[in-house]
Amino acid sequence: MGENIIPLVDERVAAPVPRIPATLAPPSGRVVDTLGRPLRDLRISVTDRCNFRCRYCMPKEVFDRHYRFLPHAELLSFEEITRLARLFVAHGVRKLRLTGGEPLLRKDVELLIGQLAALRTLDGQPLDVTLTTNGSVLARKARALREAGLQRVTVSLDALDDAIFRAMNDVDFPVGEVLRGIDTALHEGLAPVKVNMVVKRGTNDHEIVPMARFVRDRYGPRVALRFIEYMDVGATNGWRMDEVLPSAQVLQRLQAAFALEPLAAAAPGETAERWRYADGGGEIGLISSVTQAFCRDCNRARLSTEGKLFLCLFATRGHDLRALLRGGASDAELAAVIGDIWSARGDRYSELRGLQQAAPGPGQRRIEMHYIGG
Repeated sequence: MGENIIPLVDERVAAPVPRIPATLAPPSGRVVDTLGRPLRDLRISVTDRCNFRCRYCMPKEVFDRHYRFLPHAELLSFEEITRLARLFVAHGVRKLRLTGGEPLLRKDVELLIGQLAALRTLDGQPLDVTLTTNGSVLARKARALREAGLQRVTVSLDALDDAIFRAMNDVDFPVGEVLRGIDTALHEGLAPVKVNMVVKRGTNDHEIVPMARFVRDRYGPRVALRFIEYMDVGATNGWRMDEVLPSAQVLQRLQAAFALEPLAAAAPGETAERWRYADGGGEIGLISSVTQAFCRDCNRARLSTEGKLFLCLFATRGHDLRALLRGGASDAELAAVIGDIWSARGDRYSELRGLQQAAPGPGQRRIEMHYIGG
């Protein structure tokens, strides 16, 4: 075995088993945390594996052939995921996003999508069921995903230049195959598609305007492009502030090339500052998770591949729901636990980072991006 083996992710992030409250208060449909933020969005990681080795997420020197991913028996089953999702919906969740790792690597993931798409909000409306993917197998899977009930997809695409894209994914994967996946998703009705570009200064920032022009000219309003500041997620990506290109500078470059008009947020808790082309050619968004914290409106919870609940993308601690699931807890007990956990939430990492108060404590490590999704 190689010397660079590191422990499993769940050994690095504390996740105690929550206590079942003595009084089982039924879900009210609107649970709020200590800052008054409701629970509306649940992001579900279905695998910790990925076929890319992007340096800002899964650098190859860490996630090599010796790295021990979670065995299948430790992953939540589709039935367990659906059971938990139903309880989150009872607390007011309206949107479910499947993430990874690369979620399309999870075998038969369309069966899970079918189960989740059958759930309904408290007022009987369908949930917003979507998925984030690197696009590598999207062309093969798009029809099955749509037929299962998936409504939209978000595709990660960090460069148009093939050489830069291959270098950034670090497995020599061609950009053309991701573009084929986007084309196929649109053809199958998974629209509008969102495209996410993580911007690293000195690596792909010269691709900002070409990316915007390409998406605008090829897809128009059917694709919304998002530029994301390079984030300090986890402990393995070698993040440095000097590699962050602030969204304000991204916007300056875009405004020098296009006439843009501001748009209002599409929904409460939206992370992107939205702009549209003045001639109606589509929209772009800026996600400023480093330079402009949006913690005060965050309404998202995250469920890890093996059933740990995290309340922040930058968390150092989770809550082990799988232990309760497999220990025989009833729906009423699980729902009460979820409500208690959210009610006690006070996470606001990005705001504290801005105040230089967000460093992990001794012995703490933040969760890795591949483990919990974006």
